[in-house]
Amino acid sequence: MSLTVYGAPLSPFVRKVCLALIEKGLDYTLEVVMPFNLPDWYHELNPLGRIPALRDGDLTLADSSVICQYLDERQPHQPLLYGETAEPRAQVRWLEKYADYELAPLCTFTVFRNRVLNVASGQPSDEQQIQKTLQDKLPKHFDYLEQRLGDAPYFLGQRLSMADLALACQLINMEHGGEELDASRWPALAAHYQRIKARPSVQQLLPRELRTLEKLGISR
Repeated sequence: MSLTVYGAPLSPFVRKVCLALIEKGLDYTLEVVMPFNLPDWYHELNPLGRIPALRDGDLTLADSSVICQYLDERQPHQPLLYGETAEPRAQVRWLEKYADYELAPLCTFTVFRNRVLNVASGQPSDEQQIQKTLQDKLPKHFDYLEQRLGDAPYFLGQRLSMADLALACQLINMEHGGEELDASRWPALAAHYQRIKARPSVQQLLPRELRTLEKLGISR
């Protein structure tokens, strides 16, 4: 069956689904749907009007976490992005939720939105809000994730999981917005980000994203 992802390339949630598909070795097509100009038919896929959505034959799904868990169960071969037993699955789901609900409002909906979407649409970037986010809000989250990661290469120790991909998706949007992790303050987390960013799956997507930024008049 053919797999179609609906959404915009710069969305961290669309990116997360695409990375899961690539890591699982599944072919897919991306149909670009812009979140601020949704076609009427899209509400049949997601009545909430959010991206991404997935079509797998006659099955349609919405919400990036639901989609990624479905893909992992649909193809229960290595790599299992949510782990093999209850304990790692719970850890991954927690960290994925942490990235999507705690980091996204800051990395994507503050830094990225102001520096990329607002600028591209001719609106001012709220630099005061960005600096408050960078100085007062994000550090406590990065402190927690630095401690949680420890000396391991991945959040599940020696194996990649959706926790790693979900976190990197938010940091990519922060970097698209012109900000990077301070490697002197969060060395393990910064090394982890570079490790994930260097994966073939991420490198497969980044050129398309950089081209999209250029079309928006953003140079990175």
